[in-house]
Amino acid sequence: MKALTLRQMWLQGLALTFSVFFFGPFLWTILSSFKTLQEIAAYPPTLVPQVWQWQNYVQAWVQQPFGRWTLNSVVVAFWSVIGLTVSSAVTAYAFARFRFPGRDALFLVLMGTLILPREVTLIPLFILFKTLRWLNTLLPLTVPNFLAFGSNGAFLVFLLRQAFLTIPKEYDEAAKVDGASSLWIFWRIIVPLSSPALITVAVFAFLFNWNEFLYPLVFLSDKANFTLPVGLRFYQTIGVTSRVSYEHLLMAASVLASLPPIILFFIGQRYLVQGSITSGLKT
Repeated sequence: MKALTLRQMWLQGLALTFSVFFFGPFLWTILSSFKTLQEIAAYPPTLVPQVWQWQNYVQAWVQQPFGRWTLNSVVVAFWSVIGLTVSSAVTAYAFARFRFPGRDALFLVLMGTLILPREVTLIPLFILFKTLRWLNTLLPLTVPNFLAFGSNGAFLVFLLRQAFLTIPKEYDEAAKVDGASSLWIFWRIIVPLSSPALITVAVFAFLFNWNEFLYPLVFLSDKANFTLPVGLRFYQTIGVTSRVSYEHLLMAASVLASLPPIILFFIGQRYLVQGSITSGLKT
């Protein structure tokens, strides 16, 4: 086995230190989800629970409509992934392959939306969705994603455009000689060669919408329509209204809500790294 150099040992130690630092809060959440209320409030705090309270997860599921909130989040994330991936890919393909007047200026405007605060568009969107009678439904959380809307859409368009630019245009020209259309080239050449970047975009789209809190909070009013990020707040508000603390159930519910993104990350980790690298090779 090759011996590690001093520099490699220092870098690995630094990486281990930062990993423990960033994983610490989540580890505390996991361990707290198995504690009693007395252990959570104990001072000085204890790390490992004395008696593991596995029933906290059952209570967190039945105390609130956690299953309904999970289903709503799955529906929103599913359609948002499809909408953002397709719309971002089509938009990025146009910017990467087509030449039309004002293309560069339009792309700069699109990139400018990355620095636009989301709160600026919140009131106009609320008025629009109210006019369309979409409030208190899942439509405001899904339909705009089919238009690559907002800063999230602009970011994904940028990633895919960079990936598409790394594909030689000679492939397009050879396909056009054989009579292929632009749509055929996109579907049969660009998409297969950009699969790591597309998977990366899909993972980002899932994370953006699974963790979304502001839009569901503003556009939804019925408790049955809430998604998980908004629903988790009920484990805190119940404690305020009934003067009973539910921190242990909040911790358990938070761990359950974190499982899908964690599982998705480990499944798509290889594609995330490869897609992020290929997205930055060419400007």
